[in-house]
Amino acid sequence: MIAGILLLGVLAAGWILAGPGPAAPRGESTDVVLPAGARLPSIAATLADAHVISSSPIFILAAEITGAASHLQAGEYRFASHAPMWRVLAAIRSGAVVRRFVTVPEGVAVKTVVEILQRTEFLTGELLTPAEGAVLPETYEVQRGESRASVLARMMAARDRLLTRLWRDRAPGLPYRNPEDAVILASIVERETALPLERPHIAGLFVNRLRTGMRLESDPTVIYGLTGGTPLGHGLRVSELENPTPYNTYKISGLPPTPIGNPGRAALEAALRPAVTGDRYFVADGTGGHVFAASLQAHLKNVAHWRVIEKTRATTVTP
Repeated sequence: MIAGILLLGVLAAGWILAGPGPAAPRGESTDVVLPAGARLPSIAATLADAHVISSSPIFILAAEITGAASHLQAGEYRFASHAPMWRVLAAIRSGAVVRRFVTVPEGVAVKTVVEILQRTEFLTGELLTPAEGAVLPETYEVQRGESRASVLARMMAARDRLLTRLWRDRAPGLPYRNPEDAVILASIVERETALPLERPHIAGLFVNRLRTGMRLESDPTVIYGLTGGTPLGHGLRVSELENPTPYNTYKISGLPPTPIGNPGRAALEAALRPAVTGDRYFVADGTGGHVFAASLQAHLKNVAHWRVIEKTRATTVTP
């Protein structure tokens, strides 16, 4: 009699463990966050409360018998509706967490970085706007419920680690007073070209200008001085080039007072290991890149060619 009851109990437990689990309360799946340090009874209770499993005691028993109890991993999990309990246990044991990411594009202004974090609904809390150029643009893995401030701190720490290494290994004789000067130039390089292969060349060109006392004359710095990092929405006008902001490198000598965005890894590397070149001038070539020149005379010829391209484009009527 007792043996029969025990057998029925084992069979029932086996059915609960291997059979279909509860239906998801909403939709086709249920997301559950298991906090770090949670013990087995708490994990079981959380899963039961979320209608992921139907029996906390059987979940606890299965975890202990299989040895999974000491290997359950914290994180965010997504369980399909009616998922068997054994599958739920296996997922938590293997750490099959939901992976979430936040991407900061290269070159964006710091206020855009803050906006990206504020729009990320699964992060929490408020954050202060850091200094321009303090963030390393990359894709970061984040956890549901993680604070925006902690994510931002990771982005800033990543930039500091990279900048420390690049500054230590920088090319000799660069015209920078400190690492922040390199970040400023890198932010300008980032905005001047979208072509990775051009970044070291443009960095070397700007280094030549700094060494000879020539003004940088960079349109992106002028735009930053006008908008603070927001797209201008139109081509630069002559009147805007005359606007005497601290970022107008047509009017000021040397570097602007701060970066004009957050340069990516490649732009920082270019600024601290620029190409060795005699060029000091560049202009668009009509294909998305630039044509370079060492002398003003050659540059003026390149500019004249670009003006012809611009005029042709403006007068071409597409059927």
